[in-house]
Amino acid sequence: MSLLAVLFALCLLVSVTSVAGQAKPASGSSYVAAVYEHRVFLNPEPSVIVSRAEALQHMQKNLDVYEEQAARAAQQGAQILVFPEDGLHGFNFSRSSISGYLETIPDPQQEKWNPCTEPGRYNNTEVLQRLSCMARQYNLYLVANMADLQPCPLQSSPSSSCPPDGHWQFNSNVAFSSDGQLVARYHKYNLYFEKSFDAPPQPEIITFDTPFAGRFGLFICFDILFREPTVSLVEMGVRQLIYPTAWMNQLPLLDAIQFQRAFSLGANVTLLAANIRNDQLIMTGSGIYTPFSATFHHAQRGDPEEGRLLVATVPVLQEGGVEATSSSSTDSGYCFKEGCFTPLHRETTSAVSSATFISSMMYDPFTFVLLNKTEDELDVCDGAFCCHLQYRQYPQGDRKELFALGAFAGTHTVNGRYALQVCALVRCAGLDESSCGQEVEVADTKMDFLLEGRFGTRYVYPLILSSNMILEQPEHLGKTMDDKVTMMHSNMTGGLVTACLYGRMYHLDNQ
Repeated sequence: MSLLAVLFALCLLVSVTSVAGQAKPASGSSYVAAVYEHRVFLNPEPSVIVSRAEALQHMQKNLDVYEEQAARAAQQGAQILVFPEDGLHGFNFSRSSISGYLETIPDPQQEKWNPCTEPGRYNNTEVLQRLSCMARQYNLYLVANMADLQPCPLQSSPSSSCPPDGHWQFNSNVAFSSDGQLVARYHKYNLYFEKSFDAPPQPEIITFDTPFAGRFGLFICFDILFREPTVSLVEMGVRQLIYPTAWMNQLPLLDAIQFQRAFSLGANVTLLAANIRNDQLIMTGSGIYTPFSATFHHAQRGDPEEGRLLVATVPVLQEGGVEATSSSSTDSGYCFKEGCFTPLHRETTSAVSSATFISSMMYDPFTFVLLNKTEDELDVCDGAFCCHLQYRQYPQGDRKELFALGAFAGTHTVNGRYALQVCALVRCAGLDESSCGQEVEVADTKMDFLLEGRFGTRYVYPLILSSNMILEQPEHLGKTMDDKVTMMHSNMTGGLVTACLYGRMYHLDNQ
């Protein structure tokens, strides 16, 4: 069967089978979710200690914006609203300079408290009270991120993580019910260069229930790249996840919307992701993602630096644990109108393209092979880990563009440590192989392709990014019993920037 026959037949496949197993929406059940990408008012001197009154004055500016957006979301029928990480106080504090911004957040698992109706129960909880009243006034569930102070014993065992000053400072999510009750508190476990905060002694697996969609799970920013608590939430059957973040974008593989979408597809969950908007720090990218759809915003260069409210109706996913295989779990191949194609039908050890080269991508040494033809099949390996590609290029216009297929298997060690297996088809920044792996935002060439690899993990996150930061929904995703993952796509709306299968080898992180 010819490659073109395979690729043209892709248009017959219109449903997506998730790598993690296909969740189904409850019949006729949906809810309205909102996320707000916030241009945070920052403290111009975050290293300077300020009084509580000064810190409150600063945070009230951001709370005023939250109030406006809560009203807008409620007018559009939102039942739950998510604000970003660091959205109230900002960032770049020291442990001491953030002290004026801290509030002690009671544990909702130990006591019931409505800060709006019981403001006198605890002192120094002005932010909690304002958020609680916001949820109550606009009759919606509300999730925000704030700084939490919790006491811990000074006299403790040598293994205790209690800091010398006798208290913890946590980067925290808080969730309020539509009547203002504090229903959840989560402390971020995977910190990203956050001198002002402590990691909790143990990862926290935190959920809360809603009458309109069942359980939601909570995690924050860098947590998305690690097993705890994120994968544990998915493995316990939570299908709706809330994700405040302050994410600094990094192409080709870790732009905010790029990985948010990939995680939603790979974990087969709904993800409510709210990011900060800060052009100087390359922060933008928020969305409401389900296995079936994506409502997202990614600011373009030159756009006004302002916030963005996203509202979408999403299905309630049936709860259930992650399945080991998808409904496409077969080694018999993929059959189309004009015949069958068996992925990885060749012995990859003997079919690997000879003209490989090493180039850095995301600070990792990827092994690449160039796409030198309009239509071809390629294999590339990093050690025993191999990636296979079938493709057909459709150049648009006169600009010449170079593409490469890359493989990486190893431990990423820059700005975090985590083990990976990655197959990536990328547009190179120039026409020289040394430019492959560099950041690219635009492309003209469209492509039909089949990308696949046999992974040593069940946790593989698929992503397709086209020109000008537009997400594409893969036409088909499949996984076999032996962890071979296949992604097919055709009829692209824009030029291909990146297509990737991003495998996380969580079990190797500490080796």
